[in-house]
Amino acid sequence: MSTGHVLLGLLTERPKHGYELKREHDHRLPGSRPLAYGQVYATLQRLERDGFAEVAETVQEGGPERTAYAITDKGRAELASWLEQLEPPAPYVSSPLFARVVVATLAGGGADGYLLRQRAAHLARMRELTGQKADGTPAQVLAADYALQHLDADLRWIETAIARLADLKEEIDA
Repeated sequence: MSTGHVLLGLLTERPKHGYELKREHDHRLPGSRPLAYGQVYATLQRLERDGFAEVAETVQEGGPERTAYAITDKGRAELASWLEQLEPPAPYVSSPLFARVVVATLAGGGADGYLLRQRAAHLARMRELTGQKADGTPAQVLAADYALQHLDADLRWIETAIARLADLKEEIDA
């Protein structure tokens, strides 16, 4: 995910200041890693430097000075271009789960017990996410569905891995 592009998308509604952008990001992208304030302000500076955003106004209402940013025409064109790009499928297996299973097998401890514990953790998280969907906002339900699909794929892989561990051990020992 490009934080700059997400912030540009949030600016399409109206000019906003950094605190508001951080709050909206965290609310509208539930389940995503929350943005740090420093990341928001650094990204806004880059967007301004590149001509994608500009200062709309600076206001001081009894507290600290707040600078509101607006998306520029160049920023709208950049956002439209980004939204047209397809997200390439992951070309590599970069899952910590996969790495742990292989390393556990290499280290001779076996991965059976680990996989069974991981399976239980995945099932618990799936129950939690399913429960959250009942009272969630549409964005929260969409995020939960996304997470559930990924957990389901992991569970199917865990079952396959358990079935193939003996073959993997033979391959490693050879």
